[in-house]
Amino acid sequence: MTNKEKLGIIAGEGKFPINIAKEANQKGVEVYVICAKNNAYEKDFAPYAKKTTTIKLGQMNSAIKFFKENAVSKAVMAGRVQHVNIFSVMPDLRTAKVLAKIKDMCAETILGAAVAEFKKEGIEFISSSSFMEKCLAQKGVLTKRAPSQEENDSIELGLKISKTMAGLDVGLTCVLCDRAVLALEAMEGTDNCIKRAGEIYASAPIGKGGSIVVVKVARPRQDDRYDLPVIGKGTIRAMKEAKAQVLAIEAQKTIILDIEEVIALADKYNICITAI
Repeated sequence: MTNKEKLGIIAGEGKFPINIAKEANQKGVEVYVICAKNNAYEKDFAPYAKKTTTIKLGQMNSAIKFFKENAVSKAVMAGRVQHVNIFSVMPDLRTAKVLAKIKDMCAETILGAAVAEFKKEGIEFISSSSFMEKCLAQKGVLTKRAPSQEENDSIELGLKISKTMAGLDVGLTCVLCDRAVLALEAMEGTDNCIKRAGEIYASAPIGKGGSIVVVKVARPRQDDRYDLPVIGKGTIRAMKEAKAQVLAIEAQKTIILDIEEVIALADKYNICITAI
């Protein structure tokens, strides 16, 4: 994108959309932000955005109207929106018509349909890693500590399981210990999946000798316009709480927010981060 261009952001929770707004603003791009109500907040984008608004989930017509009124033709989706929110969405007529046509209520299906609907109005979604290329995980061990052979065995199994789950659009994360699955991610999100795995591990009466390994992947046919895998300091803190020792992610497909701080925090807790 060149200077004086415009970028729309549909923002969920977390720092990811804020960082995109900041990077785009620094490059001279005018930023227009739609905050998903109760997930993102206009005050966080005020230093970087030309204009912001807050819209409830499911109000697609209002979102399209906001972008068109501001002549926005390029947009990104970024930030967490808890998947359980689908049970409380009050769709407008346009959204209801879109939802009525889709085959299931999985995130990939819903977001793909939404992207297609915006495109009908001349609004094209671009990669959610736009302006954040420096935060894409590069292949290799990112921390001081590398995984042991036992941990690599769990990583190998975790990759197979996680890719199968991701292909079914169930979740992206698998937590293992000594090649045994402790927890699989569903609607609760990665950090809560990790915490649940830690609770299961802690409840085992004996035999706590293996490492807890977290594996997070992208979908086999990941559309980089939405729902890219993202980790941050919260992920590392959840691992510390769960006593997890290894985080394996996919290189060039995973965003690491505040990457230098994340690696430093992992090193502090003697946690290994490896990008495969």
